[in-house]
Amino acid sequence: MTVPALTKPRKPKGLKATEAVLDNGLNVIAVRKPGVPLVEVRLRLPFLSAKPTHPAQATLLSDAMLTGAAGLDRVGLAAAIQGLGGDVSVNVDADRLIVGGNVLAPNLRKLLDVIGSVLVEPTYDKDDVATEKDRLLEKLTIARARPGIVASEALALRMWGEHPYALDLAQPDDVAAVTPGQLRAMHRSLVHPSGAFLVLVGDLPPGRMVEHAQKALAAWTGKAPKARVPDLPPPPGGPLKVIDRPGAVQSTLRMGGPALTRTDERYPALQLANLIFGGYFTSRWTENLREDKGYTYGPHSRIEHHVLGSTLGLNVELATDVTAPALLETLYELGRISSLPVTEAEVASVTQYAIGTLAMSTATQAGLASTLSALSAFGLGLDWITEHPARLLATTVEDVSAAAAEFFAPTAFTSVIVGDAATIADPLAALVAVER
Repeated sequence: MTVPALTKPRKPKGLKATEAVLDNGLNVIAVRKPGVPLVEVRLRLPFLSAKPTHPAQATLLSDAMLTGAAGLDRVGLAAAIQGLGGDVSVNVDADRLIVGGNVLAPNLRKLLDVIGSVLVEPTYDKDDVATEKDRLLEKLTIARARPGIVASEALALRMWGEHPYALDLAQPDDVAAVTPGQLRAMHRSLVHPSGAFLVLVGDLPPGRMVEHAQKALAAWTGKAPKARVPDLPPPPGGPLKVIDRPGAVQSTLRMGGPALTRTDERYPALQLANLIFGGYFTSRWTENLREDKGYTYGPHSRIEHHVLGSTLGLNVELATDVTAPALLETLYELGRISSLPVTEAEVASVTQYAIGTLAMSTATQAGLASTLSALSAFGLGLDWITEHPARLLATTVEDVSAAAAEFFAPTAFTSVIVGDAATIADPLAALVAVER
């Protein structure tokens, strides 16, 4: 049997959308996407800070934010949300705080009323904060026992030093010292509508969703202070850092380097180069390490976008006895893609893949809402989603090869590996400079 040729991607269907700035300064993006009688809600607030204790306080704030507000305790608040056929959660990272969820479309206004009460009148009760603190300390202990977390944290420190992006995971001692008063003070300082984005995607007219937001969130006011955070430093490169995990049967390799932002005109070329190297299941790196050599289940490379810059990351878990051979093959693939042109067939394949995955990721209300929320931090919106396929199709083999040469050279990466140093360090040192 022959596989049918790929067809040209279809032009995405137009969506009715409205963008507005509310009286309190909140930016609202409302998109009608029928099919399911729900509305997806994503409220994104800038939350970047250079304060050393910020990660601990911000993480605990996100965990405790829904434990009480406006006279309702944890149970009462949860019952109010569930009674609307809704769900709400809060998450935070170095860049942003996200209040997200969904609700039956007729109850959007009521859910926004509940969210408004959390934004304006949070409780941060002493006992609730203590409970969430204990849970967070347990989660951090478990997280730091995982080699992937150890490697990612070590790589971030090597790449960015004392920058807030390197200190995103909270320190247990800092968490233990957080008080309810500090959480209330952080909330008063940073949880404000000016500069924030509310994305609403669902089966309601966009204008009506904006009206609901205007009325429900009118009491939420204020402007957060501008974050004084240094620019993101360039990754330093240097020797491969080996972090000892005695007796480990597996090694965890993390490599990181600079990348282009979505607003850069060369970004489509880098996106396609990344897919060819290690960004999907039939990539070169995967074919080599998984299919040909059997060294690992699935290596993966990805471009991660932060407010202050984008990074290119390579992740793979390896059996201890093949750690050095796998690194050798990784360096080979990096050298090959950065020094030799990619092929027309490869570019055509990954272009179709990139267009298809973008369409799939934004096909649901939840996917579109999350994508628009992520894009909002960079001044991008629905137009970027609808126009990006054309940019990908216009990208040439020469464009992709040039991006690969610039960003995939082996010397462009800063690298960390976690494993049994007694077994892996010497074989690795035969390939690259090693630091222990």
